[in-house]
Amino acid sequence: MADLINLSEFPPLVRDFANYKSAIQGCSAKTVNEYLLDLRTFLRYLLAAQSGIDPESEDFEKIDISGVDLAAFAAIRPEDIYAFLMYTGNVRKNLWAAKARKLSAIKGFYKYLTVKRSLVAENPAVNIETPKAKKTLPKFLTLEESLHLLDTVRSDSRSRYTVRDYTIITLFLNCGMRVSELCGIDLKDLDSELRSLRVIGKGSKERIIYLNDACRASLSEHLAIRLGEQKKTATEKALFLSERGVRMSVQAVQKMVYKYLDMAGYGSRHLSVHKLRHTAATLMYQSGAVDVRVLKDILGHEQLNTTQIYTHVSDKNMEDAMQKNPLSKIKPD
Repeated sequence: MADLINLSEFPPLVRDFANYKSAIQGCSAKTVNEYLLDLRTFLRYLLAAQSGIDPESEDFEKIDISGVDLAAFAAIRPEDIYAFLMYTGNVRKNLWAAKARKLSAIKGFYKYLTVKRSLVAENPAVNIETPKAKKTLPKFLTLEESLHLLDTVRSDSRSRYTVRDYTIITLFLNCGMRVSELCGIDLKDLDSELRSLRVIGKGSKERIIYLNDACRASLSEHLAIRLGEQKKTATEKALFLSERGVRMSVQAVQKMVYKYLDMAGYGSRHLSVHKLRHTAATLMYQSGAVDVRVLKDILGHEQLNTTQIYTHVSDKNMEDAMQKNPLSKIKPD
């Protein structure tokens, strides 16, 4: 797991907040770091506005925020936060997701100051609405495209890691796990009969993923190779190893997936590892055999409304529905 970024550059209250998120709420180092980086940008923006520093200049990134004290935090008003969000959109070109994350960091910090510590009387962010998301359907591969991607990996005779890579993509397409979850799997996380495996999801929450025949078959093939490397990697516990014999990083898995998406002819479609998660969820739901509440647990979602994006219907379903209209065969004389 990643370490927290250098806390010494932050004000004491922000450091306390980071420790609270980590130690009490159990947030991962990655999540805490994102909060810290967003709060740093926010505080630099406020200090830049006070001192006349151009927020688009190189000096902006050098602004020292360590001296921001309780009085300064208590003086912040909703108008300051609105101005900051305008800046992130207009100058930093942040889209809704990045702006929403920054606002979430500010809201979380002020909730800590007002509710948990009772240090500030009013929360200036409490009534600020989260930037609205542009509603788009998730990108995914069809069943035929998924099969073609798997065939592309399997037929790659130039790679020494075909079995490993085929297994990884099989797990993505069948289980819908996140790339961070896959990279974190250790050998000990596998059930002895390959019926299930354990992953650590967002917020360090553990869940069990049950394996189907395709996953068991590919894992069995991979393990025959992986366990054969055990003597060379006696101290490495990871299920998937890089060329150097260490745990594959998120970046390494992403690079591998991009390579095969490109080889399969999907490189121009702006797909990603996360889109393979979308594919698994969509295929399971559209099969008609998986209830959305079960899908929620499979994907490790906290809220059902997060999962409901996968209840969209495919273009093929809509096309078939149009053809079933009893008027569809009526043509002009």
